[in-house]
Amino acid sequence: MFFLSFAAMSCNVPQTKAAANDLPRPAVDLPGPSQGETTRTAVLAGGCFWCVEAGFKQLDGVIEVVSGYAGGTKETADYDHYSESNHAEAIKITYDPRKITFGELLRVLFTISEPTQKDGQGPDRGHQYRMAVFYENDDQKRVAEAYIKQLTDAKVFKQPIATTVEPMPHGFFPAEQYHQNYVEQHPESRYVQEYSIPKAEKVRERFTGELKGEQKDRSPTTREK
Repeated sequence: MFFLSFAAMSCNVPQTKAAANDLPRPAVDLPGPSQGETTRTAVLAGGCFWCVEAGFKQLDGVIEVVSGYAGGTKETADYDHYSESNHAEAIKITYDPRKITFGELLRVLFTISEPTQKDGQGPDRGHQYRMAVFYENDDQKRVAEAYIKQLTDAKVFKQPIATTVEPMPHGFFPAEQYHQNYVEQHPESRYVQEYSIPKAEKVRERFTGELKGEQKDRSPTTREK
């Protein structure tokens, strides 16, 4: 696990009436794990996959995060062609449902991303950078749609939520190896310092109680309950 040693620079914050850590917990979530069930997966998109990957991999219960492409076909699932298709930069999270839930992952996504921005996130513009929940089954679709409705009804955001809930008929495709763990491998990158690290820092600041042990020890703040 990498240590975010850079000071958090200004980053794009969801336009809420309250602080990001005040986003409500999902009122609807997936059923609890069955006996012996230790892993589930979720495919989420929040703009540049480097940024989102770096944020989620710090959470307790998250086992693995893979950057990749979702929404399009295998033929266009590469960095040279994905933007010409319906693919979005996305991450596939493998998590332990006994420690963290699908709904809680959505709450993190909506905290660190910009749900009201259509076809882009932060400095990145284009359909491939859209914020989306790619559901693997009807239960995930139901939970995602319910959370968007919950946030909309509560008028949490000043503008309408543009985040999409989409099927994934062709599956998830891992990105090229050089995209994996990019923030850890390239902390000197200007883009990483300006956009990726602040997003990961936001997870540390807003979800202190949900961090992995080694991250929790390094966190300078305590999230209010």
